Amino acid sequence: MLALKKIVVRDFRNIAFQELTFSPNVNCISGNNGEGKTNLMDAIYYLSMTKSSFGSSDRFNFRYGTDAFALGGTYLMPDGLESRVSIAVSSDGEKKLRRDDKPYSRISEHIGVLPIVMVSPSDISLVSESGDERRRFANGVLSQMDRKYLSAVQQYARLLMQRNRLLKEKVYDEELLTVFDDKMSVQAKIVHDARKSLAGKLDPIISDYYGLLSGNSEQVSIRYESDVEGADLRDILKNCREKDKVLGYTTAGIQRDDFSFSMNGHPIRKVGSQGQQKSFLVSLKFAQYEIMKNDYGYSPILLLDDVFDKLDMGRISNLLSMVAGNDFGQIFISDSNKVRINGIVDGITSDRSYFDTSGGNFTQIG
Repeated sequence: MLALKKIVVRDFRNIAFQELTFSPNVNCISGNNGEGKTNLMDAIYYLSMTKSSFGSSDRFNFRYGTDAFALGGTYLMPDGLESRVSIAVSSDGEKKLRRDDKPYSRISEHIGVLPIVMVSPSDISLVSESGDERRRFANGVLSQMDRKYLSAVQQYARLLMQRNRLLKEKVYDEELLTVFDDKMSVQAKIVHDARKSLAGKLDPIISDYYGLLSGNSEQVSIRYESDVEGADLRDILKNCREKDKVLGYTTAGIQRDDFSFSMNGHPIRKVGSQGQQKSFLVSLKFAQYEIMKNDYGYSPILLLDDVFDKLDMGRISNLLSMVAGNDFGQIFISDSNKVRINGIVDGITSDRSYFDTSGGNFTQIG
């Protein structure tokens, strides 16, 4: 199994310095809001994904008054061996990433080495905000499992930026634009096919998990939407070229992809209550977890940050039965209600560790 045995955090958010040892099973982090629970969760996420789960710039991760932060983790890998990962980030933008004291030649080589899934209150942006957030979610899932996908997304983004620069600067070199269109089309097909496949895999699993959470009270689904569906991006860009020249940017392509979330055939953001939306998002992330576990052959690390908020006790009970009964690996759970989280976890397993949080300081209490 994959498990984070120990973490060292220095000057990350409100955490000045902490060295913590974890259970390979369940780890519970309690404390009032704003004390640092989510910051520790994000530090664990950062060690896997080399960026914050909130998509924010690294400058927001420096502890107040500092100009650098560092994270280190000791992991038990699925092959039974230990591995050390360290990341040091400075205010000049330099990011040093090492595994077992050896630097990576490219940061992207680390993505997927330590698979991880995070469920947090910020997931509501997947329902309430623009397609950017939903594309970012899909990229986070697929980049961990498919290096070809990650490369295609990165190459497409670079080509799109260059094409947009030409359009903005009114450089209408038709031959050069055609070269960009051809290259973007190749990468777009890779991205489109992977995203379409992901949506197809997620849909029935989300429905199953939501049914377990809600008692089959509603039907939910996910659908992938893309300009490239059933078409070649070369032809689309050629047809849009004059409009793109007028507007100064590329108006079609996979950068406009979206995923629609529905409940009983209607957009969930319009008809779903807070509890229903939260249940859908938990189901979405658990479906991600199941797909990744099947792909890797072992369980990713699971972060459940304040996951019980806006769920009634019936849904909480159903959620916990899901966690306890589906061969989950290492789990981190945070909650502001210490009595609730202790009672919940004691009912799942005796192999757990408890931590109290105050002002960025963590104390192990069991």
